[in-house]
Amino acid sequence: MVPVPDSSPDAVPTTEPLTVAALETERHVAASGWDQNPRVFALVDTAALVAAEPALADSLDGAADRAPGALTAIEQEDLPRTSSLESLLGRMAWPETVHGAAVAVERVVIPPGAERDLPEDPAEAVDALARHPQREDVRLLVAVHRDGRSVCLLRQRAHDQNDRVATGEDIAPGLVHALRATLED
Repeated sequence: MVPVPDSSPDAVPTTEPLTVAALETERHVAASGWDQNPRVFALVDTAALVAAEPALADSLDGAADRAPGALTAIEQEDLPRTSSLESLLGRMAWPETVHGAAVAVERVVIPPGAERDLPEDPAEAVDALARHPQREDVRLLVAVHRDGRSVCLLRQRAHDQNDRVATGEDIAPGLVHALRATLED
């Protein structure tokens, strides 16, 4: 994992469309604070979206939004309530006009080995996690493209700053796999 560059003048901006879309989406989610339900986004080709909706051209921020292959995230609202993100993703499928998908989800992590002390009852385990002295609250944003590319972003509540977000391709391999499955024919 590496920190994602911030938007300071001396930072080197990324131009890879999937990464740009993931960063913009993660910051959009972060603006709403913590303790959110999972959020799902369709990633569509920005040029095709603007061609279909010309009024959106004025909302494009800069060169990254106008670059070839640029992606725009469209939040999927009114998703069914479920206790299992995997179950929700397992019921989703996207039309061909959607080039990728992203999901933002909050999780609690504890140090390796600490899980062996958790109770076997799921409800009791959740309570024990909530009280664990070394727990870390994190938010994952996973974005995948139909061509197989993926990017994962991880924000810790304890270090809740845009320049402290970590990025990598395999931070959450299970979530990457589940999200990719929503794009399969």
